[in-house]
Amino acid sequence: MVKGANVGLATLSEDVGSVMVSLGWSSATGEGDADVSVLLLDGDGKVRSDVDFCFYNNPVAGDGSVQLLGKTPTADGSEDRISFDLDAVPQEIEKVVVAASRYAGSRFGELEDLRLTLADSAGDGLVRFAVEGADEVSAVIFGELYRRSGEWKFRAVGQGYASGLAGLATDYGVDIDDDAEQEEPEREGPEREGPEREGPAREGPEQEGPEREGPEREGPEQKGPGQDAPETPARVPAQARGAGPGDPADPVAPAAPAAPRAAAEPEPADPAPGPKPARRPRTAKKKVTLPRTAKKSLADNDTWRTARLFPVSALKSDRERETRATSVVLSVMAQVPEFGRRLTAGFGAPAGRMETFTEVTLPHGESPRRPDGVVRVERAGKLWTALVETKTNGNALKPDQVQAYMDIAARRGYEAVITLSNDVALEGSPLVDVRIDRRRKHKVALWHLSWAEVVHQAQMLIRHEGVGNAAHAWLLQELLQYLQHENSGCHGFQNMGAAWVPVRRGIDDETLCRGDARALEVIENWERLVRQVCLRLGGELGQKVLPVQRARRGSDPSARRSELADHLCEQGRLGAEIRIEGTPGVLAISADLRTGKLRTSIEVPAAEPGYPLSRAKRLVRRLSEAPADLHIETLVDGEGAGPRGTLERLRPEPADILPRDGAQITGFRLSLFKGMGNGRGSAETGFIRSVDEAVDRFHAQVVAHLEASAP
Repeated sequence: MVKGANVGLATLSEDVGSVMVSLGWSSATGEGDADVSVLLLDGDGKVRSDVDFCFYNNPVAGDGSVQLLGKTPTADGSEDRISFDLDAVPQEIEKVVVAASRYAGSRFGELEDLRLTLADSAGDGLVRFAVEGADEVSAVIFGELYRRSGEWKFRAVGQGYASGLAGLATDYGVDIDDDAEQEEPEREGPEREGPEREGPAREGPEQEGPEREGPEREGPEQKGPGQDAPETPARVPAQARGAGPGDPADPVAPAAPAAPRAAAEPEPADPAPGPKPARRPRTAKKKVTLPRTAKKSLADNDTWRTARLFPVSALKSDRERETRATSVVLSVMAQVPEFGRRLTAGFGAPAGRMETFTEVTLPHGESPRRPDGVVRVERAGKLWTALVETKTNGNALKPDQVQAYMDIAARRGYEAVITLSNDVALEGSPLVDVRIDRRRKHKVALWHLSWAEVVHQAQMLIRHEGVGNAAHAWLLQELLQYLQHENSGCHGFQNMGAAWVPVRRGIDDETLCRGDARALEVIENWERLVRQVCLRLGGELGQKVLPVQRARRGSDPSARRSELADHLCEQGRLGAEIRIEGTPGVLAISADLRTGKLRTSIEVPAAEPGYPLSRAKRLVRRLSEAPADLHIETLVDGEGAGPRGTLERLRPEPADILPRDGAQITGFRLSLFKGMGNGRGSAETGFIRSVDEAVDRFHAQVVAHLEASAP
C-alpha cells in the first residue's frame, strides 16, 4: 500500500474477525528499538478514557480485543506483533490507531525499513505498508483500522510526531501526567519488574472493565461509587478477583478515583482554585508474583519429596508423557485466563471464555483420529477451535498425522492446528510441510509452539508480571515444576542433530566443503539453540531478550542460513548475538569448533567523560566482582587493535589497558572463555549444556555488574 490508501479487510480475506498487525524496522547495528502503542477512539476521535491507550505498561485494552504480544525474531531483526479481535472491539469504538515511538532523544531516522504488515487469523499476509520520510520524528502513526458501514477497513497513514509518545497520546485525549512522562526513559531498567511494574491488571479473556481510568470527563460512564471516596482503591471485577459463586456480580468495575501510584494514599489537595486535571492512576490492584526466596522447608531431610499437583514419578513411556503434558498444559490454560490468552492470542484466537479437551475422537475416513487436545474459545456466540498435536522428548512431529488434522479442521470449519514439541520453529523453515487445498473457502492455520516458549510465558507471569490471584500463581508454579522436571519430556530443544558430530570431525580434519547439507543442518539447529537461550534467559530476568539478526533488508532466511553454513565450513565457527533489554551492548556468543572454545563477550562504549586513565580505572571498579580470568580489550579508532589483558593483571595496573600511541578509545570488549562440549545433546559433556552455562556465567558475573553500576 501507499501512504493515504485504504482497503476493506473483507475484500482481502474471509477470516478477518481476528487479525495480526506487525510493526517492524531494522538498523545497521542491530541496536535500534521502538515501543508500540494502540489507541481506541470513539466517534469524536478521542479515547473514552486512558484504558483505551494500549502501550508497554498497559498491554491489553478494549476488554481484551487488543493485546500487545511483544517482539518476535525475524530474518531482518524483530517485529512487534499486536493481536486484534475485531469482533470484540466495543461498538462505540470507531477507529483504532496503531503507532510506535522512540525514547531518550532517539529518532526514527536512525532506523531502516519501517513497515507494517497485516495478516488474517490464518496467518496469511494481506497488507504491507512501508513508512517513509519519518527521519526527524520520535513517534509515528503507521496505520489505522476503522469502521465503515459495519465493516472494518485499513488506512495507511505514515504520519510523524516530533513531540513523541506524549504528544501523540495527548492529541487523542490521553491524560499524560508528570509521573507517566518521567517513566518513559526509565522503563527499561529493573523498575519494570515485579510488584513495582504497575501496569493495568492483565486478566485475559474475562477482564471486564480495566481499573485504570483517564481524565474526568462528563458522561455517565465516568460516574461510579468509588469517586466520592478518594482513599478507596479501585474495585476489581469479581471474575478478576477469582471470586467464587457466592460473590456478588460485578460485571464492570467503576471508575477508579483520581490517585497517584499508591492507591491507598489520599489525593493531594489542589494548590490553587480551579479545575485540575486528574492524574492518571496506574492500578489499584497489586498482582500476585512468587517470592524471590523460598520458605524454609518443614521436611526432616532432603529425601522427603514435596507433594505436587502434577506428579512425574509414574511416567514410564513417551505416550504417557505426551498425554500427561497435554492435559496439564491445557487444563492450566483454561483455569488461568492470563496464561491461556498469552499462548493463543498470537494464533488468532479471540479474547473470550476458553475450554480445553483431551483425547477427542473425530471421524476421518474409515479410521477416526484422536488429536492430543482441543482448545475452544467462545466470544459473543462465535467459536474458535484449534486441534492440538503434542510431542515430548526427542520425538518429531509426523507429517501424515498433522496433515490429517489439517484436513479434519478444514472439513469441520475449525480455525487452526497447533503443534507443540521440544523443537523450535524457524522463519522460512517449517517443521512440517502440509498440503493446503486452495479450493476450500475455509482456511486453517498451522501454528507451532515449543515447550520452551510455554515455560517462558509461565515464568514471565508468575515471577515478573503477576497474575490475578494466588491460586493462579500456584497453578502456574506447579506447571513450571512439572515442565522443568527431567522426567516430563518437556525439556526444550536438546539435540544438535545427527550432522553435529560429522561436521565437527570434518572441520577438525579440514574435509568439510562449501555447500555441504550437513553444515546447513547444524546452522539451523544452532539458530534454534540461540532462540531457546533467549527464551530461557528472558524468563529468568523478566526482560526482553532477542537474537540480533544482521541480515540485508528483505533477505531470504534460507539464503542467509546457506551463507552462514559456508562460513562454518571455511572458518569453523558458529556465531550469534543477543540483545538483553537494559544492557549497555550486545552479548556475543562464538563457538570455535577448531579450538573447542566458547567465547562470550560484550562491547562497552567508552562514552563517559574524563581522561583515558580515569575511564580505565572506572571500568575496573565496575568489574570488581567479575572473575579474574575476564579478558579486556581496548577498542580504538581506526583499524588498529588496542592493548588487552586479563582483569587479574589489570586490577593493580589499569594503565596497562591504555593505547601507547595515544589513539582515541571508543570502548572496551569484555570476554570470557570456556571449554566447549563435544556431544550433540544436553548431557554434562554436551555442546548445548556448555552454551547454557557459558551464557549464564557471563551474564551473572559480568553483564549484571555492568547493569547495576551503570549511571
